[in-house]
Amino acid sequence: MRSRIPNALTIARIVLIPVYVWLITTCDGGRSWPAAIVFGVAGVTDQIDGYLARRWHVESAFGKIADPLADRLMIDAAVILLVHAGRLPWLALLIPARDIVALAGTPILMGRGYEFKVNLLGKAATWLLYASLGFVMVTHDGATWPLVIFWIGLGLAFVALAEYVVKAKREAFA
Repeated sequence: MRSRIPNALTIARIVLIPVYVWLITTCDGGRSWPAAIVFGVAGVTDQIDGYLARRWHVESAFGKIADPLADRLMIDAAVILLVHAGRLPWLALLIPARDIVALAGTPILMGRGYEFKVNLLGKAATWLLYASLGFVMVTHDGATWPLVIFWIGLGLAFVALAEYVVKAKREAFA
């Protein structure tokens, strides 16, 4: 039974994506407490499922793929919809662009035997992005402090990607 809980949390996070999308697209201008709460729940479940999988030693092949994918889909949906609502600058679209590049490279690297392991910078970036996007959804227009957190998260996300690329080059193309 324990082995199913982390994957169930990941699936729940995937199910929350259309709920979040509906809430944020039906609100007034990208400002929504209900959408932010759903988004925050998704962020918390990300931490809980990973923690439980590691603590109980029940990491699975499904979880290794679905967990980061669920995060990427939720964060990318938020970024795209918040840019569309005018709550984030268009440059924030670097996050979904980065994720498309990573997604395209994943099958190639896995086919070469590369095993993805989340690095600390990637975890920190994900947390900062979840937090900042949630704050963007509930603060008034023009609040800059959530954007500062977002840009730090974006920077860390690109540094984490660079670490993955260097590791992949060393391990999968050696």
